[in-house]
Amino acid sequence: MKGKELIGNLEQTFSQLYGGKADGIFFAPGRVNLIGEHTDYNGGHVFPCALTIGSYAAARKREDRMIRFASMNIRSEVTEISLDDPALHLDGSGTREDLALGANDWTNYPKGVIWAFAKAGDRLPSGFDVLYYGNIPAGSGLSSSASLEVLTGLMLRELFAFPKVSGVDLAIRGQQAENIYVGMNCGIMDQFASAMGKEANAIFLDTNTLEYTYAPLLLKDAKIVVTNSKVKHQLASSDYNTRRSECEKALSILQAAEKSGKEIPSLGSLTPEEFEARKSAIDDPVLLRRAMHAVCENARTIEAVDALKSGDIHRFGELMNASHDSLQYDYEVSCPEIDVLVEEGRKISGVIGTRITGGGFGGCTVSIVRTDAVEPFCERLGKIYKEKYGLDAEFYVVDAGEGAHRIS
Repeated sequence: MKGKELIGNLEQTFSQLYGGKADGIFFAPGRVNLIGEHTDYNGGHVFPCALTIGSYAAARKREDRMIRFASMNIRSEVTEISLDDPALHLDGSGTREDLALGANDWTNYPKGVIWAFAKAGDRLPSGFDVLYYGNIPAGSGLSSSASLEVLTGLMLRELFAFPKVSGVDLAIRGQQAENIYVGMNCGIMDQFASAMGKEANAIFLDTNTLEYTYAPLLLKDAKIVVTNSKVKHQLASSDYNTRRSECEKALSILQAAEKSGKEIPSLGSLTPEEFEARKSAIDDPVLLRRAMHAVCENARTIEAVDALKSGDIHRFGELMNASHDSLQYDYEVSCPEIDVLVEEGRKISGVIGTRITGGGFGGCTVSIVRTDAVEPFCERLGKIYKEKYGLDAEFYVVDAGEGAHRIS
């Protein structure tokens, strides 16, 4: 579904479920990260852009304390919860262990945002009815969860008039919901891109300070192509948290061993040269590789943005390729299916750069492909992948879209 048809179906289904009309229709996009993977929780830089696909919501305030959730993607009963339910801990003080959350319950994401609003002092005066719909492919790694969190925050801000809540606040509260309420120890990038995206631009974000600039995607005669592997390995969430823990251990070793007086607040604060001079302090080879990726990926991201601004798209592609190699061998968050897409994709004429994007262990690759090579790229790579794994990869030629906004 697209455009008016999508909105019309959302409004019609809302009326069938809840009766009457919604107070508003809202949208928050997914994202693709061009370069800068697993740097956001290491105090480094990232370079994502918002997409034109994402999550939609039709919502209406209620007079009582009840909240009702439903999704057009999940054909199930409407889920109800009271604002007074202990699971929401509206003083914001509860830890995840206090919340007694339902396992694999998609409503944990919007509930977590309500919790984060309360934690910041923005209590809801009443409940609401909401119907969600998302057109981000499931398991693709294009940040459907962050899109849902930012969307919920936008909806709460608009429905209940919290004018002081900025787009950056929406990103921060979405991250808090996922870190504490859901239990996924992600960085800020996904939520920030969804909240703060700008059409035809990527965001160059310093995740340590949240300083950001927009960089026009001047790709000349090239396109961004996202390839969905259609696989998502189940170890993704647990190993994601493990990677973060490994980086924290490596950082603590470097901090304890530092004798020059230099502060090392994060791995992203080190240049590759500074890391090289200090890496002997880390005697665990796994921790060393994890830290090396975090430091060098940050440097690659900074250089890649400079290359794009100067019009050197081929250097940008080389850095994308180096990013994937590091994610495959040093950070070990790729998988065989993704590696085939990358390795075979690099052999196709017109491919400027290609890499895994997102948290890893499946999901998507992102490629910069010459415009005249996009069709043969999709056909040839799709054929190779089908022969190797029996799966039909999906290809999306994507544009950078606007961040979260109210539609009506």
